[in-house]
Amino acid sequence: MHIIRKRPLALAAGLVLASAAMAGEAQAQHTQDVPGSAPLLDIADLSLEQLNNVVITSVSRQEERLANAAASVFIISAGDIRRSGARSLPEALRLAPNLQVARQSARDYAITARGFNGPFSNKLLVLVDGRSVYSPLFSGVFWDTQDVVMEDIERIEVISGPGATIWGANAVNGVINVITRSAKDTQGGLAALSAGSRERDATVRHGGTLASGGHYRVYGRVVDVDDSERASGAADGSGLRRRQAGFRADWDRPLGGLTVSGDVYATDLAQLGQPDAPLSGANLVARLTRKLSDDSDLRLQLVLDHAERDQQFAFIERLDVVDLDAQHSLRVAGRHNITWGASYRHARDRVTPSSAYAFLPSTRSMHWTGVFAQDELALHEDLRLTAGLKVEHNNYTGAEYLPNLRLAWTASPTRLLWASLSRTVRAPSRIDRDYYFPARPTLVGNVPRYTVGGGPDFQAETARVAELGWRMAPTPALSYSATAFYASYERLRTQEPNVNGPAYSGLLEIRNMAAGDVRGVEMWARWQAREHWRLNAGLVLQRVRSHLLPGSRDNRGTLGVATSDPERYWQLRSSHDLPHAMQLDWTLRYTAALARPAVPSYYELDAQWLWKARPNVDVAVAAQNLLHRSHVEFGAAPNRSVVRRALAVKLTVRY
Repeated sequence: MHIIRKRPLALAAGLVLASAAMAGEAQAQHTQDVPGSAPLLDIADLSLEQLNNVVITSVSRQEERLANAAASVFIISAGDIRRSGARSLPEALRLAPNLQVARQSARDYAITARGFNGPFSNKLLVLVDGRSVYSPLFSGVFWDTQDVVMEDIERIEVISGPGATIWGANAVNGVINVITRSAKDTQGGLAALSAGSRERDATVRHGGTLASGGHYRVYGRVVDVDDSERASGAADGSGLRRRQAGFRADWDRPLGGLTVSGDVYATDLAQLGQPDAPLSGANLVARLTRKLSDDSDLRLQLVLDHAERDQQFAFIERLDVVDLDAQHSLRVAGRHNITWGASYRHARDRVTPSSAYAFLPSTRSMHWTGVFAQDELALHEDLRLTAGLKVEHNNYTGAEYLPNLRLAWTASPTRLLWASLSRTVRAPSRIDRDYYFPARPTLVGNVPRYTVGGGPDFQAETARVAELGWRMAPTPALSYSATAFYASYERLRTQEPNVNGPAYSGLLEIRNMAAGDVRGVEMWARWQAREHWRLNAGLVLQRVRSHLLPGSRDNRGTLGVATSDPERYWQLRSSHDLPHAMQLDWTLRYTAALARPAVPSYYELDAQWLWKARPNVDVAVAAQNLLHRSHVEFGAAPNRSVVRRALAVKLTVRY
């Protein structure tokens, strides 16, 4: 381990050289395979040229080629997920080099882009087939309730940088859009069983046709995750057991289509020394697309979402969401590509106080109403200017204005230079305005006195962001992307002594008395080194700085504000196709040290061997964290959890 720590680049070079030798041997053996032997698998679902031509929708909410998108976008393909052995959505997101993914425990992750990571990261918008999984409780994502059948994912579009003009407040540092396959592409049956040293899961799926001409699929899935451990070896009570089922139906028509999908789940969260905490929920999504003319398209979407979280020693929550979205796209005079629309999201949140925390009022109805318009103007055949504005109204701070300006120069069919300026916000959540600790306050006269009280005047956090990007595919075997970025943040959250006297209920109140900035470079490349060997590499260099404003007396000032971010992290992935229908993939990743709370830097290696035993049968062996028996990725000592080495075997049968 000493050599690994001191010479990581030597280790990476050794892995690459060994891979090159293996690839050469594999190609030689392939040319000598006898007739009738199992053919080699494709290196991935898509070639590099096909990847550059992938049609994405998350940047402008219109279809556009990845190569033409004026944003920092990374695509996690279905092939990337299959070959990595990822068995959960957070683990699949590790494949995006522009995301910082840190595992806190068996079920908890800290995930962000461009800084400000934490247990309750609140500047990243996550969508599953266009359904926002944002929690109005803290403006983030409960990762323990997000599960998708890995085999059903078509791609994951990961945008680092602001997306608020299109997606609204809270798309501050990035947008993740998980896009699943049409039911038409998942016909027949699938059974997948995975058993590992710490996790087990099973999935059954079946797809068929409908009498009305559509297609459907239904699935059922169970997941069982053991507790993580402290450094001492004691269990930390962070395991879970989840049962989930769902469906999707698609009707394709010459002038559009209709998609209806839904999921229902029940999860038991382990709690140390306490009974398991039950979670449950259900959602329904209906989306209608219609081609009004050759130059005009309409999209309508309705989302119904219900979630229950019964953690009696933290809080008990019942959340109901209705989300309506309408979008119209039209092309005018051959030069204007206009997208405009409106959205309305209503949430009714009921939180029963626990012995520790309270949200007051316990029941609150919230709304987010927005209108947006964006025009992509062709200034020249190779120069495009995009200008957009979204106005979104919320019941805490009123109207927020979210402008965006982008300029893209297509120097050649394989080269794109782009720049952008944006303003985005994180709207207040319930934890900013309605949070109180402890739930049972002391009384001063007849006035309840809390240690921490929500800030009645808390305003939206804001960010002004500038980006400069370059994307290029100099040869059919090589493509790369690089983006430099700078973001200035204002009105960041702090906890300040209450100066309003005993009539106010909090000794400390939540206010906006910090600011900060993030600057850095993110880059990645894909290289088809040989016919049956591909390398992917990614690197992020960043500096995240924040400070208290004059007059702030936040007692966290001595610990720093929002500094749980490494100054650099990188990954190197290798994918081989071997003779006899086998695949070998490995990922070497590095994350620099975190300052507060202090977490040492680490290197880790994940690998998977997959054998296509029959055309419809896959057998895979996946190993995680091969370089160390255990390591820490996030959290404060001494009670933080460690991530241990793990091994799993997976069997997938299609019928």
